[in-house]
Amino acid sequence: MPVSLIHLAIIDEHVLFRKTLKSYLSEHKNFTVVLQTSNAFELFDQLSRSTVDILLMGIAVSGFNANNTLDMIRTRYPSLKVIVLSMSTDMDLISSMLESGIYGYICKADEPEELINAIRVVSEDRIYRNRLFTEALYWNEQTRISPYANERPILVNEREKKMLQLIWEEKSNKEIAETLYLGVRSIEKIRQDLKEKIGARSTIGLIKYAINKGIVIPSDRHSLSVIN
Repeated sequence: MPVSLIHLAIIDEHVLFRKTLKSYLSEHKNFTVVLQTSNAFELFDQLSRSTVDILLMGIAVSGFNANNTLDMIRTRYPSLKVIVLSMSTDMDLISSMLESGIYGYICKADEPEELINAIRVVSEDRIYRNRLFTEALYWNEQTRISPYANERPILVNEREKKMLQLIWEEKSNKEIAETLYLGVRSIEKIRQDLKEKIGARSTIGLIKYAINKGIVIPSDRHSLSVIN
């Protein structure tokens, strides 16, 4: 079966980094970089005229700050998957970006193969949970900040708990549907209803809720949980 072409976009303030990254990614036959820019306004203009599956995004961009840009992407292009590329390993920063629904966070000091793995995983509609990403998921718990502490009790039924566990295990909607003996559309509706019920804005919000409530308890918080 032929490998599907993955359409990529790059936004980062550093021209040399963008062009070098584009050249490197172009060496992989199933990747194509369809646009690259440093400006958020230009990004949104080009996104309206281009097919993009995954956006590789730096922290510093012209036009808006990173979180505002992510919020606008989620509103205008909800199907666009974002992988953040940054030198920062600050947990506060990463945690705030997780809330905006990013699919991965790669440190620019990592090996290039790390980004390739992330792109391939995210292209399959799965979150790339490397060490930084997993640590950020636990940041609120580690600092004893619970965003759900003062909220009214939320009743999550057994099917929803099972679904949260499967999401944590990085199962696709199709795999979740097969496990729960439901259709994919039913799974999509349950996922959306669950977000509304607990007030989560993204899949990351669902995972954070599940961790906070002890619905999912991984055996090793520091392990990589990516399936290559």
